[in-house]
Amino acid sequence: MMHHIQIGRIFLIAQKKKLKYGSLLMGCLFALLLTGCSDTKKDDYQERSVEELYQEAYGFLHKENYPKAATTFEEIERQHPYSSWAPKSEILAAYSYYLGQKYDEAANLLETFIQIHPSYKDIAYVYYLLGLCYYEQMSGIERDQQMTELAFQTFDELIKRFPDSHYAKDAKLKLDLILDHLAGREMEIGRFYVSSHEPIAALNRFKRVVEKFQTTTHVPEALYRMIEAYLILGIKEEAKHVAAVLGHNYPESIWYKDSYDLLTFTPPPSENLD
Repeated sequence: MMHHIQIGRIFLIAQKKKLKYGSLLMGCLFALLLTGCSDTKKDDYQERSVEELYQEAYGFLHKENYPKAATTFEEIERQHPYSSWAPKSEILAAYSYYLGQKYDEAANLLETFIQIHPSYKDIAYVYYLLGLCYYEQMSGIERDQQMTELAFQTFDELIKRFPDSHYAKDAKLKLDLILDHLAGREMEIGRFYVSSHEPIAALNRFKRVVEKFQTTTHVPEALYRMIEAYLILGIKEEAKHVAAVLGHNYPESIWYKDSYDLLTFTPPPSENLD
């Protein structure tokens, strides 16, 4: 997660440089970071300048008070909706929620942002951060994969729309991990069908892995399980065909060696009990 935080900090610093406080405001910011005196209680609405709100929000972020940082960044958009800093503050609010592991809150902000500002200059980063929010909530293969699917869709969209962006490389790495995760889910379901004596349902799951998740580590086993299923169904010629595919593409795989044993296995003759 440190890599993601570093990317976020780079974005934050880039935005911070665009806001010119003047020497007095910079002095106040320096004092704020040292003393932490900005954590004041304000129950009633009080209109404040963009600069004042931003320096307070940045102070909270610096002190890792992520909930306060997020709500203060959001206050900029509420009080100054037509300011050029309104959309930037929404992104920084989402980033603060992300750092505080409030992934749903961050995702809600980012999804709304994409709808309202689809052509924003930093929209690639918005997609990347949204993908991370889903990615961090991925569950084990034995559970529902809604977040995994959302992470896949978001990173895939990022790569397609912004292939040359700073975030595409990391998105591609995560996409590979996500695909492997989804393939693992299909394999888990397929094995369950085998154990439940439902070879046709199992076969369909293993075929799905081979056809849809060709670049994952699960393909050799999926081919082997297909051979098993075909043999259970009594379709030996199709089992041989799949074994040939497995041997051609993964000749050193343990699954190919096991499939050879399956296809060459001859049941021992029945003993003469007379």
